[in-house]
Amino acid sequence: MEVGFVGLGRMGQLMARHLLEHRGDSRLTVLERTPGRLAELAEAGATVVATSREVAEASELVVVMVPAIADIRAALEGPDGLLAGVRRPLLLVVSSTTAPQDVRDLQADLAGHEPPVTVVDAPVSGGVEGAKAATLSIMVGGPDAAAAAVVEILAPAGRAVHLGPLGAGQVAKACNQLIVAAQIVAVAEASLLAEKAGLDVGKLLDLLGGGYAASRVLEVKGPKLVAHDHSPDGPAKFMIKDLSAARDEAAASGLRLVTGPVLLDAFTSLTEAGLGDQDTTVVQEWIAQQSPATMTPGR
Repeated sequence: MEVGFVGLGRMGQLMARHLLEHRGDSRLTVLERTPGRLAELAEAGATVVATSREVAEASELVVVMVPAIADIRAALEGPDGLLAGVRRPLLLVVSSTTAPQDVRDLQADLAGHEPPVTVVDAPVSGGVEGAKAATLSIMVGGPDAAAAAVVEILAPAGRAVHLGPLGAGQVAKACNQLIVAAQIVAVAEASLLAEKAGLDVGKLLDLLGGGYAASRVLEVKGPKLVAHDHSPDGPAKFMIKDLSAARDEAAASGLRLVTGPVLLDAFTSLTEAGLGDQDTTVVQEWIAQQSPATMTPGR
């Protein structure tokens, strides 16, 4: 199967490299928007093109990893869009994180297209670190045959699992982000509580890593919280979209979440306070700012 990739940011470029290395002589077509930025992929054998239309012309399956559903639709439309280049049945793999209903609506809008376009959602979790190590969790939703093809194609980038019908991948990602957000806020609060009481926060978090509080979030984000380092790996503002998706899906199923609204309010508020472009660990700074003036993080 000839594969294309649109959306080669930090994670997308690493995923594309793993696919390329695994596929050997098989074609991988990638979209270049910044001249020269994909030189490494080109040297490894990727075909670099200038428009989304050219990606579709060369591909049977196209992975799209852009920030939001509006960017996906923009990549599809126009004379140089993906749809203009569809010459045979196409699998459109949405690895962006969107609301589950967004991908369902997208498939409905593409229902009459000829040649047919089948949407499969396959958002990922694991961050840049996981993309680099090819250990991403890849959450796949869609029709059985289409999803099976996507699982096989994306397997070199991590663990790809088919979880259910179209939208299931995005529901899984919303669940993932709900858990991640709760853990980051909890560890940030714990770090400040311990710091205020005079504990060695680094030793504490290391100790907690051997008990029930152990988690991937504690392992990866703990050192950043100890150092009050909020340099971005994943901007905190993106949590608003993710937690809103969880809220909307819960509302559609008649489920009243307990932590979801609190977490959404926290990340919305810190973004409004101008902290949204920093790492999700910046919730630590935001909590400190909401606290009395006697709080002095990092003392």
